[in-house]
Amino acid sequence: MKAREKDPADDIENDLEKKKLDWSCSLLLASFVGAFGSSFLYGYNLSVVNAPTQYIKAFYNESWERSRGHPVDSDTVTLLWSVTVSIFALGGVVGTLMVKLIGKFLGRKYTLLVNNGFAISAALLMAFSLQAGAFEMLIVGRFIMGVDGGIALSVLPMYLNEISPKGIRGSVGQVTAIFICIGVFTGQLLGLPELLGKKSTWPYLFGVIVVPAFIQLVSLPFFPESPRYLLLEKHDETGAEKAFRTFLGKENVSQEVAEVKEEARERRNICLVSVLELLRSPFVRWQVLTVIITMACYQLCGLNAIWFYTNSIFEAAGIAPEKIPYVTLSTGGIEILAAIFSGLVIERLGRRPLLIGGFGLMALFFGILTITLTLQDHASWIPYLSIMCILAIIASFCIGPEKSGHLLFPGLCCNLHRRCCLLLFCPA
Repeated sequence: MKAREKDPADDIENDLEKKKLDWSCSLLLASFVGAFGSSFLYGYNLSVVNAPTQYIKAFYNESWERSRGHPVDSDTVTLLWSVTVSIFALGGVVGTLMVKLIGKFLGRKYTLLVNNGFAISAALLMAFSLQAGAFEMLIVGRFIMGVDGGIALSVLPMYLNEISPKGIRGSVGQVTAIFICIGVFTGQLLGLPELLGKKSTWPYLFGVIVVPAFIQLVSLPFFPESPRYLLLEKHDETGAEKAFRTFLGKENVSQEVAEVKEEARERRNICLVSVLELLRSPFVRWQVLTVIITMACYQLCGLNAIWFYTNSIFEAAGIAPEKIPYVTLSTGGIEILAAIFSGLVIERLGRRPLLIGGFGLMALFFGILTITLTLQDHASWIPYLSIMCILAIIASFCIGPEKSGHLLFPGLCCNLHRRCCLLLFCPA
């Protein structure tokens, strides 16, 4: 009797079943709690400054006149506003540099917990700045929030990577990007005039930051530390096995423990190189160039300008001022959909195609946007084409470069050079 041929659909079904098993309940909850109190806040603070721009500038004028006895000129107000927006990125660099000092001693989980202190203190400073009549509190709060974001975006991907199975590591890594997008959308939504985007309520937009930070502060302690950290740094094999069982949802974790032990043996036999030695080595020159060029493109691609100055860009595109908050809301929705799509296909397509395709599409739509902004007065439909280009740029970034670039480097560099490569791109 002829044996039944294997149906390819069976393989697909088996793969889907395996992925379902890989996503244990503990892994799902830990990913949600970690991302909600970390990358969500980063995304929220990218967009939250857009809606109350005019009210914050008026507050700067009033505060300046009250404290110094004379009104402030428009150029100084613009400068103060630019500092308020950009100092968030400066805080991010400081936070990233702090990770090396505190991450090794506190571990992944406790670094995230301590980081909530930055978020809560920043939220209180910004929320009470209007009541105190001190615009400096808002600027300092933005800087501290940047420190929180720098630490969160360095430690959270590390934590999620170390608690997830290999088969879905790329998808779990996308949780960070998805919650950044949800944070951006939430900041835009709460900034609507019908909610908190009013003259009397704009400080509450910053006070909301306390909620995700507090939820993470009370929830994350119920989850184990990274098993890799417990085994490599604390030499706690029992704790590591328990953590693996919790996150992987299975009893036999001997293979995972053995893999981490093998990595530990490799590390003991490897003399790690410095950044200067890495830059001088001819053997990893292409890897280093890939790291530098990719992260330079990541930062210089223009997305930060779109996030921070969305309202101004739509105003320049000829959109009526009363419609801008609602059009801006669509950018957040596009980000979420694109990030979810990327999470679903990244393991199937790979990092490199998403990265190249994303940057390529961004270049195309930025070129079209330049043309539409130049010709926007020639036809009534051109401003709407500009809106479509902006949405397409955001979608292209979220599908590819936003997360694929960071996920590309761990597999690109060997253990000898991996830390230095991460040091080169983490400040980005």
